[in-house]
Amino acid sequence: MNFLNEVSSLFPSAVSLASGRPNDRFLARLKPQVLLNSLAVYERHSAGGHGGGQVWSQLLQYGRTAGVISELVAQQVRSDERVPARADGVLITAGCQEALALCVPALCPEPSDVLLVCNPTYIGAIGAANVARVPITALCNSAPSIADAIEFAVPQLRRNGRRARAIYLIPDFDNPTGRVLDTAARRDILQVCARHRIVVLEDNPYGLFRYEGDAVPPMAALDEVGSVIYLSTFSKTLSPALRVGAAILPETIFGDARASRALWEDLVQRKSFVTLNTSQITQAIVAGLLIEQGISLRAWVQPALDWYHANRDAMLCQLDSVFSNFPDQIRWNRPSGGFFLSFDLPFKFGAESVSECARRDDVIVMPTSFFALDNSQDCRIRLAFSAVTPEQIRTSVTGLGRYVARRLGRELPNLRDELAEAEDEE
Repeated sequence: MNFLNEVSSLFPSAVSLASGRPNDRFLARLKPQVLLNSLAVYERHSAGGHGGGQVWSQLLQYGRTAGVISELVAQQVRSDERVPARADGVLITAGCQEALALCVPALCPEPSDVLLVCNPTYIGAIGAANVARVPITALCNSAPSIADAIEFAVPQLRRNGRRARAIYLIPDFDNPTGRVLDTAARRDILQVCARHRIVVLEDNPYGLFRYEGDAVPPMAALDEVGSVIYLSTFSKTLSPALRVGAAILPETIFGDARASRALWEDLVQRKSFVTLNTSQITQAIVAGLLIEQGISLRAWVQPALDWYHANRDAMLCQLDSVFSNFPDQIRWNRPSGGFFLSFDLPFKFGAESVSECARRDDVIVMPTSFFALDNSQDCRIRLAFSAVTPEQIRTSVTGLGRYVARRLGRELPNLRDELAEAEDEE
């Protein structure tokens, strides 16, 4: 991430398709008066007619480590995402990243314990495991399914004296691939994980951003044995700056209610030594917004959903236009939601390519190799369409087309005009 920030600072005119941020235009809805109003709403909700002085004192004091808005968060994920959440199973965290940083070492306490991941996977999951010195095993991409890859990995690890304890997954609109696991795939993974007593860390930051097709139940909603910890965040729906997320534990861990309670208490204790408590001011802002929205964020995210949908379509349209003459060499997927799509190239694209693309073609993209545990993703990039405008998508994809044409020693017919303009400028 530091490298991409450096590239952005060196080439400020380049359009970034690397950043998977929410669009600034939707953050602008949280004006100071809106934030103050949400605090007032939470104050009235908490005071219950007894005056707000005590509520303010509580918000400004050291607070409950597990959080002060667990009931509201449990209601919201039950309403919006059909996750069977209970308030006493919710741990409010400083974004989903802290939930990961707490859960991974708690689930994998022994040196022989291993976290399973897809390859590629979200950088933050890899980082959380690395910081905690938890070994990571990448699932085999040549297996027919993720469930098959788990079945393949478990005995291999056992032969080496290791044990798979947890798996990290983004089933909806995966980062970086945009992939969605269908219901059958989710059930298969749950069955395999139940058999081997592997806890699923289900991360769902993009679940409310589906553009088309029927929603697929979260794995936590399909879980029948208590194997899924659901990771929630308000960074994409409200604002990343609030730093409010949650780890939501099932009622039992593999049928054992005491094990679930012990794990929740362990996570709370770990958090007490790391951040003590999530900012109660930002928790109160989230709570006030949830109360005003009727404990559902579906209406709140609708304008953003429409915008991202239009941006996805604009990117697909421009990719079709620019790369239509390379059907056998260049491919991309069509995500049905989320912030990203995956783009395959016939050559390696690494850090040097990022810099050249930014310097000569005014576009910054994210190499998928940055998310990978081996070299299998060297010829793939992630294109994010959430934080840009349709016009920026058109110019940046055209810039990417210039770069690709140069690398391949070919001229794309669709780019003749743009290439001529670029040569004139040089």
